Parts: sequence; C-alpha cells; structure tokens
Amino acid sequence: MAIQAEIYEALATLSPSEVTVINESAQHAGHAGDDGSGESHWRIVIKAAQLENMSRIARHRAIHAALGPDIINRIHALAIDIR
Repeated sequence: MAIQAEIYEALATLSPSEVTVINESAQHAGHAGDDGSGESHWRIVIKAAQLENMSRIARHRAIHAALGPDIINRIHALAIDIR
C-alpha cells in the first residue's frame, strides 16, 4: 500500500470531517531527506472535532500518534494544517 493510502487510513481514526493528504516530495527532489522514493515529504490538511479543544502541540501529537511510528519513520517531512 502506498504511504498516501496508509496516511488516509490512519487518520480515519480521528473521524475527520475533512482530510487531504498531499505528496510534496517532487518539490524537494535532490534536497536533504529526499530518498528517491517520491514519498518523503507530505502535507496533511485536516479538520476533526476531536482536535478542536486541544492545544496546537496536543493536536500535532494526536496526529503523530494516529499515524504511528511505522508511517512516521518512513517519511522525512510532514506539514500539518489543522482547520
């Protein structure tokens, strides 16, 4: 399964009302962290009721926890946009 599909599946545990996973790896080709896989740099745009009453740090921690170490350890960069 491609990492993008895995990210969508993992974020479903947060019951988002909106979620978009964007592969930004091509924008970083040749830069540090580019492993040549085309799946190293990601942006998540998410809106979920579970995240609303959390601090910014708690929201990011919740997203990282939902993704889990298997996904987190296979990507170089993750940008998170919480709506």
